[in-house]
Amino acid sequence: MTVLTIAAKDLRQRLRDKSAIVMGFLAPVAIAWVMSAAFGGLGGIHLDAAVVDQDGGDIAAAFTGMLASDELADLVTIKPASGADDARSKLDSGEVDAVFVLPPGFSAAARGSGAVPVTVLGSVDQPVARQVAAAVAEAFAARFNAVRLSVATALTSGADPATVTDLAAAAASREPPEWLTDTPTGTRPLSAISYFGPGMGIFFAMFAIGFTARGFHTERAAGTLDRMLAAPVRPASVLAGKSVAAFAYATASLTTMAVVTTVAFGAYWGPPWAAAALIVAMAVAMAALAALVIALSRTERQAEGLAAMLTFGLVLLGGNFVFVSAAPAALRGLALFTPNGWALRGFTDLATGAPASAVAVPVAVIAAFAAGTALIATAAARRIGGRR
Repeated sequence: MTVLTIAAKDLRQRLRDKSAIVMGFLAPVAIAWVMSAAFGGLGGIHLDAAVVDQDGGDIAAAFTGMLASDELADLVTIKPASGADDARSKLDSGEVDAVFVLPPGFSAAARGSGAVPVTVLGSVDQPVARQVAAAVAEAFAARFNAVRLSVATALTSGADPATVTDLAAAAASREPPEWLTDTPTGTRPLSAISYFGPGMGIFFAMFAIGFTARGFHTERAAGTLDRMLAAPVRPASVLAGKSVAAFAYATASLTTMAVVTTVAFGAYWGPPWAAAALIVAMAVAMAALAALVIALSRTERQAEGLAAMLTFGLVLLGGNFVFVSAAPAALRGLALFTPNGWALRGFTDLATGAPASAVAVPVAVIAAFAAGTALIATAAARRIGGRR
């Protein structure tokens, strides 16, 4: 009962603190939205491209027709350009992402043994768009060369040269022996908001560690702690009460983040009970860390410094600010030594369609981390009674 009384008192104080409301409930939603907007375009590419046809031949027309085909409608949109200078101007201004220049003699060279390359222009600010445009041009060249090789092989085998046009048409109409197709895998694509929602939620909820530790030292300086310890209240009960308050605050913050990002931004946190298990596990870990900071610090300044080191150290190593899957191998390995790294692994698995049972290992590891941290904090709790 004493533990719950202390926890309720701390929560009332926390709710009266506007900065705690901002840090726990408003800032994480705003930052997650900003980061998802910044990185959300990484999952899909679409090019606005201009074509400068300086050749006017049928092969050049076929290239332009390929870009405007239904097959590439989701990838490329052709924008008009009156000439090379106009196309370059639109590229510089950002109106188009790439420019294809078909030089004079392109169609004639395509029928001969020589080669006149397609020039692909792109912006240094959009290297991915430039690479995709180059890949499109290379795909056309590969397909055309395959048709030309097929016709040459047929003629070498004795086909009538008068039927070259028919042979080319027949070769072009056939499917290539190998090609890429989209095949459902039973998984969901990972959206930026589904990653940064949990990432930012965990980051800002971890400020509960610092709030709780500072509150302890504030009460100590005001004499409130001495009055509690003069009563039949054990130091361990004080520590437990403040840890429970940190747990409740972190749970409420993460739950609010999950609900708001799901409803407002379309984030997917996975099956509710599995996401809840990860949220509770992380809240327990944060409560244990808050208890550890209180037990190890002697002053408010020490508590602030230790809480800041723990918070920022864990979020930097755990991958809250970057996609861990795209991080260097060393960072991916270090993330496995942090509770938030395991939580993000669990949330990522759920967001990509993994079954709810996928959170079993992350929850177990986070629970083990919290238990070890709590044991260290409990061992050091006896020092609280001596702080006068």
